[in-house]
Amino acid sequence: QVQVVESGGGLVQPGGSLRLDCAATGSTLDIYDMGWSRQAPGKQRELVAYSTRSGSTNYADSVKGRATISRDNAKNTVFLQMNSLKTEDKAVYYCFDVKRNREFWGQGTLVTVSS
Repeated sequence: QVQVVESGGGLVQPGGSLRLDCAATGSTLDIYDMGWSRQAPGKQRELVAYSTRSGSTNYADSVKGRATISRDNAKNTVFLQMNSLKTEDKAVYYCFDVKRNREFWGQGTLVTVSS
């Protein structure tokens, strides 16, 4: 069982940037295909980005060109850099276990985009 602590969210103006962090506790992340999902009230969960163990990355059309997923295995952390943020990016963001098709056990981090 992997547990994570998501952080890095906050309030940002449209066009701003944030870096979201997913730090694993109790295990290592290097054996997992890792992703980031987001959930907004009344909307379907969306898989924003993911990175496989082999190093390939994929992005949802909604964030393509604005988001970058990366890993620091030495620090047992996965990052999501988001630039040019839009109001539609407002959501709670979660670390995502691609193989099991579900979020890791964590609280998520809230991203609010507002002027």
